[in-house]
Amino acid sequence: MGHKNTFNPLRRLHFYAAWLITPLLITLSLSGIGFLFYTDIEKNMYEHEFFGDSGIASRQTIDEAIQQISQQYPDYTIAKISIMEDPYNHRVTISNSSGETQYIFLDHHNQIVASQNAKHTYSNLMRNFHSSLLTEQTWVRYLVELTACWTVFLIVSGIYMTFKKRLLTAKSAQAGKPLRLQKIHAVLGLVIAVPLVVIILTGIPWSVFMGSHISKLGQEYPALGRTELRYNPPQSDVNEIPWATRSLDQPASDQGGHADHHSTGEAAMNLANQQSLAAIIKLAQAEQISRPFSIVYPTGELGVFTVSKGSNTGVTGLDVSPYEETTAYFDQYSGELIAKIDFADYGIIGKWFTWGIPLHEGHLFGIANKVLNLLVCLAFLGAITMGFMSWMKRVKPGDLNLPQRLNKPWSVGALLTLFILGMLMPLFGLSVLIILLIEFTIYYITKSKAQIAS
Repeated sequence: MGHKNTFNPLRRLHFYAAWLITPLLITLSLSGIGFLFYTDIEKNMYEHEFFGDSGIASRQTIDEAIQQISQQYPDYTIAKISIMEDPYNHRVTISNSSGETQYIFLDHHNQIVASQNAKHTYSNLMRNFHSSLLTEQTWVRYLVELTACWTVFLIVSGIYMTFKKRLLTAKSAQAGKPLRLQKIHAVLGLVIAVPLVVIILTGIPWSVFMGSHISKLGQEYPALGRTELRYNPPQSDVNEIPWATRSLDQPASDQGGHADHHSTGEAAMNLANQQSLAAIIKLAQAEQISRPFSIVYPTGELGVFTVSKGSNTGVTGLDVSPYEETTAYFDQYSGELIAKIDFADYGIIGKWFTWGIPLHEGHLFGIANKVLNLLVCLAFLGAITMGFMSWMKRVKPGDLNLPQRLNKPWSVGALLTLFILGMLMPLFGLSVLIILLIEFTIYYITKSKAQIAS
């Protein structure tokens, strides 16, 4: 195997990969920018829902409000209640058997202010756009994950070619505009290489292939973090419960003389001797669980009340610091605290995602996180533009100036680079195997023709 043919295959893969995935890269960057500021946008778009008043002077209890919602929406079940911190209105999430979700907002008198179709809110639209191009199709999510994997390759191969071609020391002023554009493309790529890789890695929880396998690893080895990453991107109707505790077996309430019935899977409300929602709120606050937090009703007579704070809810006004994440389980009859899981109890995978998701979404460390992510996205779009323009400047009429293929075996360096990336990113590795099969087929066919001609 030759040892010099590293630059040519990496250059051609860099070029063709860039062309193939650029449309998705632009889409992901723009939708990512749109999602970065969803809290600021939603606070203005939904000012009445978030902060408005019902105009009803009389006060009702939170439990009476839940009963009112159940009566007004008989085809829906209560999914969860988000107890918000002032000045936000509380939010009740309801869903039906068709998978439709509504948000019901309650003012400080626990009176209904307004309702929203969850699917059409700005944050959920941008999240769906970013993860599946609004299709909600699994194959599109595979394509998005593959694009992320190839972006890592573009970064690695771009760094290699930058130093191999000595672009940073090239005298661009004397070499013409194409080289100047290529140099800007290379410099932007180098500057954003590390933060861009971090953004990609922290997007893994939404990935279909890698995310699910990392989830299984965390479940099989609790010391690493017993987590459950869902195949679909997080939706605001379920993700108030922190990622790291969703797969944990929830403890069952003491029955207190009740019959042994299996869970129905739906919220069990108004059972005999069941604690009121108002009582659970007080019990949670007594356990130092401050607002904002969410409450999920028990499922069946053996279920428990689940109270949680999450750093990655994707809900305006509900996110907290990773260190504040907690999930507490209360007996639905006695109100006794059965178990409580905090950030410190997570394994390494749970902590990784608890930090990584808000970092990816841009709210881990406030406005600075948003600005940093925004700059990385803009620089990435700039690098894409400079790369395209530098190629266009080199194109001549009748000649696309495509990277020429050398009919030589790939070097060990090129193969080793692809092997390592393929092991780290299996979906990328599978696509590379297909490319290698095509490459070696072309190589041997061309070699045979050359031998026959000679």
